[in-house]
Amino acid sequence: MTFDSLLALLVFAFVTSVTPGPNNLMLMTSGANFGFRRTVPHMLGISLGHAFMVFLVGLGIDRAFRVVPGLDLGLKIAAVIYMLWLAWKFAHADAPGEGRAGARPLTFLQAAAFQWVNPKAWAMALGAVAAYVPHPSVSAFALLALVFAAVNLPSVSVWAWAGQGVRRILSSPRRLRLFNWTMAGLLILSLVPVLRV
Repeated sequence: MTFDSLLALLVFAFVTSVTPGPNNLMLMTSGANFGFRRTVPHMLGISLGHAFMVFLVGLGIDRAFRVVPGLDLGLKIAAVIYMLWLAWKFAHADAPGEGRAGARPLTFLQAAAFQWVNPKAWAMALGAVAAYVPHPSVSAFALLALVFAAVNLPSVSVWAWAGQGVRRILSSPRRLRLFNWTMAGLLILSLVPVLRV
């Protein structure tokens, strides 16, 4: 990969990682409800889970969509159901330190697994493989995954940090409820491009 191509990939990875999407909305909500430190496993799950996904997509998992009829539709349905469930959980989250004893942020594995039903993560992975790997090889896909992991973690951390910053403003139960319902609504709105395709 040339220096220019690597620079373009870094920009692509940064822009797609830092802009709003399901992962970042979930991190902001987690930061607001649980704080930055408790959201770290969620952030690591997103970054490493997505990097692994990029690597596997490069190795050819995207071919499965062409070979197995309806697989893309099945993934889309699973994504919509899971994201609606997450939106419901956001909307009904309790204030930090109160309410249901079982309330907790996503774990590393839950966040990593979420990448497989996240439409934005798929678009990022497929777009990167198509645009930045002119000569497919295991090492090229590994480099692509490494770049995404390196750029993604600081990018998504901003959202969890912002959520924690908002946490002070959300000390009022009414404001917290409004924030959680707003984030749930935004997560549902992030499904619009998926439902149109």
